[in-house]
Amino acid sequence: METWHLTPMEWEALRLSLRVSVLAVTVSLPAGIGAAWILSRCRFPGKGLLDGFIHLPLVLPPVVTGYLLLVLLGRKGIIGGFLYNTFGITLAFTWKGAAVAAAVMAFPLLVRAVRLSADAVDTGLEDAARTLGAGRMRVFFTITLPLMVPGIITGTILAFARSLGEFGATITFVSNIRGETQTLPLALYSLTQVPDGEAGALRLCIISVALAMTALVLSEWMARRFDTLMKG
Repeated sequence: METWHLTPMEWEALRLSLRVSVLAVTVSLPAGIGAAWILSRCRFPGKGLLDGFIHLPLVLPPVVTGYLLLVLLGRKGIIGGFLYNTFGITLAFTWKGAAVAAAVMAFPLLVRAVRLSADAVDTGLEDAARTLGAGRMRVFFTITLPLMVPGIITGTILAFARSLGEFGATITFVSNIRGETQTLPLALYSLTQVPDGEAGALRLCIISVALAMTALVLSEWMARRFDTLMKG
């Protein structure tokens, strides 16, 4: 029974991971929906470049992404320096910075899922609504967005699961500070580096797998449920 008893450090890591993941998804969701709609509906020079930039975190080593975040958002970075000097906001080596790293790494998955859903929406319905006098924004909020909900649900849960598992960009950008930036993967890594840490590492590994599987199953169930309700 002792093997399955979480220590205070492990509870801290679990709570912090959930808080970081919720913030990461909440902040990135509106931008993800907007980016997906632009990639699905708009035609403009440089669209391929924008698409590649959005999906770049999928192919870059996470450590590289974390280093770029540190260069840009650190106190001496282009953006981070402005935020610190103007508003007193510090992202590097804070839990909010961990949320930024998680959001950046999960963003491509969110956009991809939402874009697939947007591509599946019948554009004839949008054209018919415009013919009847509806403006672009009204068409989006009354027709396009509701029909994109299955993809939004899937993308949100996948992004949440990806945020829970983020390691490389997080440890590079915000380090591994217990109680501040030590999320579940970082705590698991720390436990593998100390004597007699195997039991704790196993506990966190099982929790991570359980959370990821729950997110995937929930994503599939909610998408199917909503699709059934829409067809019914």
